[in-house]
Amino acid sequence: MAARQNIRVPYGYESPEESRKGTLIFYDSFEDVTDAELERAFTAFERRAFAKLVLYPLHEETVRRMWKEPVSAFHKRQKSLEEWKLDSGHSTVSIQNWDGKRKKYTPIDTALRYLTEVYPSPYFLYMTPEMANLFASFSTFEEWIVQLRLLLSTGPETVHPRLEKFRSRWDVFAEE
Repeated sequence: MAARQNIRVPYGYESPEESRKGTLIFYDSFEDVTDAELERAFTAFERRAFAKLVLYPLHEETVRRMWKEPVSAFHKRQKSLEEWKLDSGHSTVSIQNWDGKRKKYTPIDTALRYLTEVYPSPYFLYMTPEMANLFASFSTFEEWIVQLRLLLSTGPETVHPRLEKFRSRWDVFAEE
């Protein structure tokens, strides 16, 4: 057992409140995401003063089950994200490779359960409108939408009925 450390502070000292809190999770396949879109997500992260930006690329089996479209290998998409992070110098960005380590289909609720155990709350999911509509179509959507909020990259053309039902739990990121 470690010894407890006493800290001396002047009388009346109040510790400053943390100005950054929570986690912004960019949940996507990252197949067609450009550097400009990644910078847009980083801008959202900074403007909303989150503590951490987590890029969560999906394994090819997950993408195949969700979208029924071919996608490049996980390690290639992860490498391009790491190159972007290195080139941009954003040290507060974390690239989560848990889906790649599993090497199989990972339902979104399993991924969210993992992410909420690892990163600090409150949680915001940064998604494209297509991904948000797909997320809303899953049976576990209503269970998760009360625990987190959605931040959409652009305004949706069509809105899933469940997404419309929880309109107060999502927002569209608008750059000023």
